[in-house]
Amino acid sequence: MGILDDQPALLALVIFLARIADVSIGTLRTILLVRGYRYTAALLGFFEVIIWLVAAGQVLRHLDRWYLAVAYAGGFAMGNIVGSWLDARLAIGLELLRAVSPDPDTRVGTILQEEGHDVTTIPGRDQRGRPVEVLLVVERRRRVPGLIERIHELDPEAVCTV
Repeated sequence: MGILDDQPALLALVIFLARIADVSIGTLRTILLVRGYRYTAALLGFFEVIIWLVAAGQVLRHLDRWYLAVAYAGGFAMGNIVGSWLDARLAIGLELLRAVSPDPDTRVGTILQEEGHDVTTIPGRDQRGRPVEVLLVVERRRRVPGLIERIHELDPEAVCTV
């Protein structure tokens, strides 16, 4: 990294980008680990630590250059944003969507089942004792927004939680 020592702005940029990369990888690694992808998470962790060591090493090597610490911290902050954006884009795993339809006559659960969704329907009652349809749907994360939209098409009064 000798060439970067003579280019302080370039060194700061490299540190900033390295921190974005390692924090983004760390965010994805944590999500994958929680979702059971331990080997993929381990592989990502390997690269995360290498990138972190290089970036941190440069900051520690040049403690007299305050702007490198700022680039390091800024990369960390931006890495959190990029990591969460990547998670939303990849949408790995499954979610449990719960929906309550205040009008059981709309047959939201039956229609969703006919459309191929795996729906569990539970008859229920609201706080006033009126019948409601409670739906439990396990769906891939990337398909949840479309499913919520479809439920609201069928019953605009339905309440959905994920």
